[in-house]
Order: sequence, then C-alpha cells, then structure tokens
Amino acid sequence: MTPRALLSERLRSHRLTAPSKTVTDAAAHMLAVQSQDFLAGRWALGIRTAGSPTLATVDRAFARGDLVRTWSMRGTLHIVRAADVRWVLSVTAQRQLQREAGRQRELGIDAELLAAVERALRVKLAGGGRTRAQLFDDLAELGIDPAAQRGVHIIGALCISGVLVQGPVVARDGAVGREQLFVLCDEYLPVTPMPDDPLAELFVRYIEGHGPARVEDFAWWSGLTLGSAREAVERGRHRVTEVCEGVYVSSVRPRPARGSNDDAVFALPMFDEYYISYADRSPVADAEAMTRIGPGKNGMVRASLLVEGRIAGAWTHSAAVGRHREAPVAELFDDADARAVSHALGRYSAFVSG
Repeated sequence: MTPRALLSERLRSHRLTAPSKTVTDAAAHMLAVQSQDFLAGRWALGIRTAGSPTLATVDRAFARGDLVRTWSMRGTLHIVRAADVRWVLSVTAQRQLQREAGRQRELGIDAELLAAVERALRVKLAGGGRTRAQLFDDLAELGIDPAAQRGVHIIGALCISGVLVQGPVVARDGAVGREQLFVLCDEYLPVTPMPDDPLAELFVRYIEGHGPARVEDFAWWSGLTLGSAREAVERGRHRVTEVCEGVYVSSVRPRPARGSNDDAVFALPMFDEYYISYADRSPVADAEAMTRIGPGKNGMVRASLLVEGRIAGAWTHSAAVGRHREAPVAELFDDADARAVSHALGRYSAFVSG
C-alpha cells in the first residue's frame, strides 16, 4: 500500500471524507472516541458528521441517552454509543483494572470499599444523576476522603466495572458545558444483545473506524496485551480484508461524500483518533510534527491541522466563559492554503457557537 493510498483510506475510514449522517452514527462507526477533553471529543464527532452539526446537537444525543462517556479502554475517557458500552467493557475492563491495581493500593482502595460505595451510590443515584462534586460529597459522607485523586479513582473503577457512566451534559448559560451527570448503567444503558465474539468484534470495529492498521496499532488503541490483540485478529480476520501483510482494512468501506477531497484541510481536535490511535504515527506526521503535537511530558496532545492527510500545523482555542466565541488561532508547521485553513477553523467555530 502506497503512502498516498494509506492516507486516503484513513481519511475515509475516519469519516473525514465520508462523514456519517448523525453524530450517533459517527460514534458507532468509531466505536470509542478519546475524550478526556470533553469539548474536543464532541468536536471529534462533529467533524465526522455530515451537514452542520453543532455542540448542541451532540449534547442532545447525550441527553437522549444515545451517547455516554466512560473509561472504555487504556484507563482513558472515551465517548461511546450507549448501546456498545457493556460489550466493550466485557473485553477491556479486566485489563484496565489490572493496570489500576497498584495505584488503588496506594490510595487504600480495595474491593470492600468499592462495594460499600457502590451500595451507597445505587441509593443516591436511583432515578437521577449527580455531578462529580456531588459524588465527592457522597464519599465524604461515607468517611472517605476524595482528595489526592482517591475520589477520581473510585469513580473510575465503578465506571470500568459497569456500575456508573457519564450521561447528560450539565448546561451552562452562555458557556460551553464541561461536565456531565453520573448515572447508573443499569438505569441508563439500553439492553442490547452481546456480540457472538466480543474480542473479535472489538478488532473488527477498530479496523472499520481506523483502518488501514496493524495488530500493534489495535493493541495500543485497545490497551490489550499484544497476545490478546493477536488472538482478536485471528478470530476476526475473516471479517476484514488484509490488503498487504499484516495491514487490515474494513471489508465494507464508507463511500466518500460528493465533492470530498483528500487534499482538504481539517481542524482536528485535541487527542483526535486520526493521530492518537496508532502505535506508529509516522504515516500521518513527521518527527518534528509529532514533537510539536505530542503527547508531551504532560500527556497532552494538541489540536492539529491536517493537510493532504498529514499533520501540518496546530491550532488553539479557549472555551472559557466569554472566550468561546473568539476565533481559533492557527500555527502552521508547513505551507498551507490560508483560505482552506480559515475554512477548516470556521467549521469548528460554527460548531461551538452555532
């Protein structure tokens, strides 16, 4: 596969040149969209959806219960279609909890404590949701100090275990909503059938939303061991296409939109799947671009400008109250058409303020 062909396929599989009809469809196609920065995760869906979706469009999908946010893999927050949460966690939860075990011991979190918190929160959350601050107050009532990240790790463990999930967005007058209500999975998530083979399904769905990709990329994205990732490939390979040795694409790929252009400029959000979800990011960014985009020492991955399928710059924007309507600021690493860059950033501005 030539570099040009690989980029063209990725632009299509990521729904950048073949956008989905709705933000929920985009989330289903991508399966899990990295979203520790909540606004960035919502824009990741907006940029992959046809028409002119706005932030309010995505927030309504959360309010309807179509979308949720949780620690779905790698101990990292992702936006996931609500119908997919349970089966995804059936594959990824054990590995996530294993990786968290050491930190939980340091914080004095054990199975007995988590069980006690779960019992209390099932009563507190019956029929409604609570913010993180309210959950921290609930922990304090139980005699548990939520400081030193103890509260975050307790809530995270209950989300990974399928007890809690983040649902409706908490509205802020004249500003971007930044937090969500925690709700009970049993009350909020729809009852859907499990895939026949969840491990294979995870691999196939990753390839559908991220191909062309290799088993090493899938292992990185899913947080599974390389051995488990290879097993997933063996169990799911009959449902994907191996275009060259060890490189897989979906057997049914989305059709590019009319007028779509692989050379177009896209303003990708922080932590975007197009860049972050591979063990090898060199096909889409050279060494200098990777250094400037990240992850940096603080773990941050900057919002980036995509030109001809490769990282060619970064951009910044503040979602602070009173500043969310300001124009984003571009930082180009390479030459790019100024009008195309302005158009790409304009799409984001319309999404936030539309």
